[in-house]
Amino acid sequence: MLANRRITWIAAGLAALALAGCGKQEPVTATTAPAPPATARVLVVGTDAAYTPFESQNEKGEIAGFDIDVVKAIAGKAGFEVKFVNTPWEGIFNALDQGDRDLLVSAITITGERRQTMDFSKPYFEAKQLIAVRRDAQVATFDDVKAMKVGVQNGTTGDEVVGKLQGKSSGNIKRFESTPLALKELEAGGVQAVVADNGVVEHYLANNPGGGFKTVSDAAFPVEQYGIAVKKGNAELLARINKGLDDIKADGSYDKIYAAHFGSAPK
Repeated sequence: MLANRRITWIAAGLAALALAGCGKQEPVTATTAPAPPATARVLVVGTDAAYTPFESQNEKGEIAGFDIDVVKAIAGKAGFEVKFVNTPWEGIFNALDQGDRDLLVSAITITGERRQTMDFSKPYFEAKQLIAVRRDAQVATFDDVKAMKVGVQNGTTGDEVVGKLQGKSSGNIKRFESTPLALKELEAGGVQAVVADNGVVEHYLANNPGGGFKTVSDAAFPVEQYGIAVKKGNAELLARINKGLDDIKADGSYDKIYAAHFGSAPK
C-alpha cells in the first residue's frame, strides 16, 4: 500500500512538472502591468508665483490664482493631472525648453518672438499695459514717462515697451523681479512710474488704497493675449489643452473662475 502511495505521489509530481513546463512556453502577460501612457503621468506646470492675482503663494505656501484655477479646470476636462512648481521668470522658458516643465502658465503674453521657440494654446486672457503713477503726477500719455524713472518687471512686455520708449539700456529703467516690488518702489519714491499688465496693477492698487496711486491708460498700448506655453512641437498636449479650454468656456466654468478673481465675468 505504501509503495502504491509513493507511485501515486511520484506520478502526481511528474504531472505537475509537465504542466509547469507547458506553462513556461506561454508568454507571461497576466502578471506584467502595462506601462502607463505618457499622458497619464502628472504634468509639471511652471509658474512664477509672484504675479497676483494670476499666480502667487498663499499663507500655506500653496500656489494659487487665476491662472492656476484655469489650468486645474482645463486638466479636469482634458483628463490629466498637474503639479505646479514655482519657477523664477528669468529661467522659466529655459525650464520648458530643457523638459524640466511640461507646460507654463504665468500671465505669458503670446508674441511672435516667443512663438519661434515654444507653442501656445488659444488665448485665455486679454491684457493691456497700464501706467501707475502718484496721484499728483502730470502724466496723461505713455510719452509723458519718457524722461522719468520707470519701474518694470524684468523680461516682461512692460520692460519691452519702456525699453522701446527710453532705449533698452536707459539708466532710467529700473528692473525688478516682480511687479509688486516695482509698485512698492513707486510708493517709496524710488521710481516715478511703473508700467505693467493691467490685471496686476489694478489688483495691487485695489488692495493698497493708501498708496496714493492713479493709473493711466494709453490707446497706443496694444491688446495682449495670454497663452499656456508648451514645448515646441508638442502637438498632442497642445490639442488637449485647447480642447479643455474650449470646454470650460462652453460650460461656464471659465466665467466663474474669472469672476472669482476679477469681480465680474469677462465682457
